[in-house]
Amino acid sequence: MAYPDDQLGEGEQVLVHRHPHWKLLVGPVLALLVVLVGFGALVLFTGALAWRTPVLAAGGIVGFVLLLWLVLTPLLRWRTTHFVVTNHRLMIREGVFTRSGVHIPLGRINSVRSSRGLLDRLLGSGTLIIESASDEPLEFDDIPEVNRVQSLLYGAVEGEPHDHYPEDR
Repeated sequence: MAYPDDQLGEGEQVLVHRHPHWKLLVGPVLALLVVLVGFGALVLFTGALAWRTPVLAAGGIVGFVLLLWLVLTPLLRWRTTHFVVTNHRLMIREGVFTRSGVHIPLGRINSVRSSRGLLDRLLGSGTLIIESASDEPLEFDDIPEVNRVQSLLYGAVEGEPHDHYPEDR
């Protein structure tokens, strides 16, 4: 999915558009499985009970609330978080109901670093650390292919020609 064109200035091209790494979706998928297995066990073990219907109704309501809280909310948060590098600036946009964002012109970026733990290295993600004219370095966690993004961003800051980075996979 390309970044919305109405957010781009004239002559601005998207070089990188990513959502956070897919590893953030492992927890919601596991929660989905636990809730479904739990409801299935509830159906199985209340088969002969006289008050089965109220128990299943209560279990269904609890399961629905858990699905909203543990599955849908993180999925929407992941889907509505955008990490975008254009030929003019770096943008981070996030939020479902209330949108917030950071826009840093490439000319104001002083340095670009990355940090990767063992799990990040295995999964191909990491933290991008950007020092700009602001007081504190900005850290962006769970960036997919952080080394490639770091190299591309460094090249864009230095004004080097670049190949277009592939859009979302």
